[in-house]
Amino acid sequence: MGDIDNRIAKLGINLPDAQAPIANYVPSVRTGNLVYLSGLGPAARQDGSVPNGKLGLDLNTEQGYEAARLVGINILARIKESVGGDFSKVKRIVKILSMVNSTADFTDHPQVANGCSDLMVEVFGNNGKHARSAVGMANLPGNIPVEIEAIVEVSS
Repeated sequence: MGDIDNRIAKLGINLPDAQAPIANYVPSVRTGNLVYLSGLGPAARQDGSVPNGKLGLDLNTEQGYEAARLVGINILARIKESVGGDFSKVKRIVKILSMVNSTADFTDHPQVANGCSDLMVEVFGNNGKHARSAVGMANLPGNIPVEIEAIVEVSS
């Protein structure tokens, strides 16, 4: 087990199988040393439930943070799949785009996105610090609270 796998285990995270696409697209595209990950929703909690709903209506900021962290878990699974199971190939998390299913008056998108951002730093240290956008959406597929895309730099 590598350092990243050990950090993930110490955080008490069991990575799920990478989510399969739900439409006509591929889970990731590599060009040069960059891997572009398609948008992902939250992984299931340990009890099997998955967050659902709109921030500012069904969920509060703390629940959104948890949902974004669960998306981060799915991102880790997708990264692992895209590098053939070897996290040592990951040089850094370059950027994430966090899309938050929210009401028109909800303004805590950055605090929600921190759920994923904090996890990336916990797992990858300084190499997990990334550029980021956090935006609100009128709705998301399946009424998920957060969808996140990522760009990851990998070794050649």
